[in-house]
Amino acid sequence: MTSHLAAECWFDDACILDMDYFVKTLAGIKAKGVRPDLIGSIIAHYASKWLPDLSGDHHPGTDRGLTIFAESPESVTTLWMKKRFFVETLVGILPPEKDSVQCNFLLRLLRIANMVGVEPTYRAELEKRISWQLDQASLEELMIPSFSHTCGTLLDVELIIRLVGMFVNLDEVAKSGAALIKVAKLVDSYLAEASVDSNLNLSEFVALAGALPSHARATDDGLYRAIDTYLKLNQCLWPKKDQSVSHEPISTWLISGGKQVVVYAEFLGSIKAHPGVTKQERKWSKFSSFEQTKHNRQMDWSGSFSGTRSPYLGFEASTRCLSKREMCGQQTEVRKLREDVHRLQSQCYAMQMQMERLSEKKKRVFQVEV
Repeated sequence: MTSHLAAECWFDDACILDMDYFVKTLAGIKAKGVRPDLIGSIIAHYASKWLPDLSGDHHPGTDRGLTIFAESPESVTTLWMKKRFFVETLVGILPPEKDSVQCNFLLRLLRIANMVGVEPTYRAELEKRISWQLDQASLEELMIPSFSHTCGTLLDVELIIRLVGMFVNLDEVAKSGAALIKVAKLVDSYLAEASVDSNLNLSEFVALAGALPSHARATDDGLYRAIDTYLKLNQCLWPKKDQSVSHEPISTWLISGGKQVVVYAEFLGSIKAHPGVTKQERKWSKFSSFEQTKHNRQMDWSGSFSGTRSPYLGFEASTRCLSKREMCGQQTEVRKLREDVHRLQSQCYAMQMQMERLSEKKKRVFQVEV
């Protein structure tokens, strides 16, 4: 029996409309010793009925018949507060065991939690649980928008930096090289997407790229692609034309062997602070070009037997740099997305202010009655 069918067996559609009753019934199921992963599948299944955004089904026509947040005569603020209470309740009843709830479901829950402004303790709990199984996350669910009206970037890059940092600090990481490689591929793919945003700060880019240990990346190709994309949109970081430095992508000036991010950051800093320094630049260029050539030969050699690549390099990522036409198209799309996110950020901020005013009004009324 699949987890989906097993979840259907525990409740009928009528009883889950009462959140309190659902929580009490779920507590009784836990007391009977039901497996944590089954408890997690029950929660995820019925939570998706309440909030279709949690299902991960982005196709139109999703069944919204059971959602308690469907169209109603209640004010938008009231529905907003209900969503916040609902998310906080869900976080409170999640099984504490690792892998009891799918990582992508937790990421979708965190997205909504950030949008409706739940208490920091609940967001911290979700982030901790996501970090336990970050290697199971998908790139699509990891691309959570920034809902803060003070943030200039489209994506919440600081959130991903925190998640990767917590993942690296887990004890299990030292025992699982495969998990590290998966997260490294995920980070490089995320950087390639986030680097299209011209508002992404260099410090954030370097912080995320350098959040992983030196042995995490099986290949630096994904990181090179992200750096090339970022620099095409931030040409102010390139050497000046009057400098005797080759105008090939700066990614070719990186050192292999885990030092690339550190040298990249220091190198860009030296360009901005000391425009005349070129000897060190040429040294890095020659060394890293040699290392990249050696790496490419190893890739060709590992793939020459029976038409397959080495299993150690099991992740294939595109390293082709984007053309100007593709870059312009992506920039146009990013601008449209940024406008939508800014509109949503303004709405979130207005909702939070309205809820705070309502809360203060209720406190004053209560004090008068007392």
